[in-house]
Amino acid sequence: MNMFADILSSVFERRQWIWDRPSKPKTPLDQLAKDLLGNRGEAAGMALAHKLLQTYLASDAVAHRAFFDFVAHDLDIDAAAVRTALEAYEAAPGKDTYRAYASATEPPRQELIRRLNQVPGGTARLVGMRSDLLALLRDAPELAPLDQDFQHLFASWFNRGFLVLRPINWETSAHLLEKIIAYEAVHAIDSWEALRARLKPADRRCFAFFHPAMPDEPLIFVEVALTQGIPGSVDNLLSDDRVETQAADADTAVFYSISNCQTGLAGISFGHLLIKQVVEDLSRALPGLKTFVTLSPIPGLAAWAKEAGAPLDPKQPEVLRQIAARYLLEAKRGDEPRDPVARFHLGNGAILHAVHANADQSEKGLAQSGGAMVNYLYDLKKLAENHDRYAKKATVAASSEVRALVRASKKTDA
Repeated sequence: MNMFADILSSVFERRQWIWDRPSKPKTPLDQLAKDLLGNRGEAAGMALAHKLLQTYLASDAVAHRAFFDFVAHDLDIDAAAVRTALEAYEAAPGKDTYRAYASATEPPRQELIRRLNQVPGGTARLVGMRSDLLALLRDAPELAPLDQDFQHLFASWFNRGFLVLRPINWETSAHLLEKIIAYEAVHAIDSWEALRARLKPADRRCFAFFHPAMPDEPLIFVEVALTQGIPGSVDNLLSDDRVETQAADADTAVFYSISNCQTGLAGISFGHLLIKQVVEDLSRALPGLKTFVTLSPIPGLAAWAKEAGAPLDPKQPEVLRQIAARYLLEAKRGDEPRDPVARFHLGNGAILHAVHANADQSEKGLAQSGGAMVNYLYDLKKLAENHDRYAKKATVAASSEVRALVRASKKTDA
C-alpha cells in the first residue's frame, strides 16, 4: 500500500483542492466553459477548470441539463468547416491539410473535457458528470454525441497501461472496504462479518483495478473462491458453516462475483483484463490451480422464460436446467446471446461449461433465474480460439453437457 502511494505521488501531482458546495454559484456553467476554452494561461486555466467543476457540483439537475445542452450543441463540430477541410486534404494530401482536417473533426467540447481533467481530482469529477449524463440519455437522445466524446476520451485515459491491480483483504483500509460493500452488485454483503467471511479465510481472494487519478476508488473488483473441484451452488460457497480449504490444496479458482463500481465508466471494458490478470497472478502464486471458472448468475432468464411460456420451477431442477441451457444457447440479441453475463464471458473466450439448479436461493437469485446459475470455464489453451470465433461469428463455445440439456428440452417440447 505504501509503495503504491509512493508511485502515485511520483506520477500525479498531489496538490490539495477544496471541493465545497457553495450555496449560490455566481457564474453560469456555460459562461465558465467559454472562459475556460478562451483562456491560454496554465494557472488561470486550472483555476477556471476547478471553478467550473466546483460549480457543477453545487448545481441542481436543471442546471446540469442546461449545461449538457450547451456543451452538446454550442461546442459541436462545424460541419461546413469539416467539409472544407476534407476537400482541401483530398486535393492536396499532406501534413498541414491533414492537421487542419483532424482539428475540424474534433468538437471543442473534447478540449473542454481535457482541460477539466487537468485539475487534481478532476478525473473523478468527470466520471461523476458522465454518470449524470447517462441518466438523461433515454429522454434526451440528442445528448448522445456528447456521451460519445466522454467515452472516447475515457477509453484512452483508462486503458490497461494506467490500471493498477491491487489485492483487497481484511487488512485493507476500512474506507476502501466500505466501498467494496457498497459496490457489490452480484451477491449483497449485508454486514462487516459477511465481508470478513469473503476476505479473511485462506481460500478467499479479492482483486480490484484502480486508476492512479482515482486511487481510492475501485473501478471493478472480482471475488474469488479457491476450491477443490467446480462448485455448483453459491449458497454452499458462501455458507457460514462451510469447511475452509487450504489454499495450497485448492485445484480450482472460482470467480463468483464481478462488480463494476463506476456508473460513469459504463462502456469502458475492464472485466476481461481483470480476469486475465488475476488468472496470471493466481497461477504464479498457487501452481496447484488447474481450473479457472465462474459461478455466474443468469439475470435475463426469468424474463425470457415468461415470454416463452416456460415457467421456472425450482422444484423441477432438471427442467429448470434445460430451460436455462436453451436460453443461454439460443436466446439472442441480434447475433449474440441475449444474456449480458453470457455475452461478457463468451466474448472473453470462455466456455459455457455447466448449468445448475438450486444454486442461488436468495430472493434476487430466485427472482431473476429461479435459482439457476452457470459455470463459464476459462480454458487458457482455448481462450484465443474461442474469442476469435465469437468475435467473427458470435459462435458460442459450449460443453457437450450443456448441448445435451438443450436437446432434451426440445424433446420435451415435441
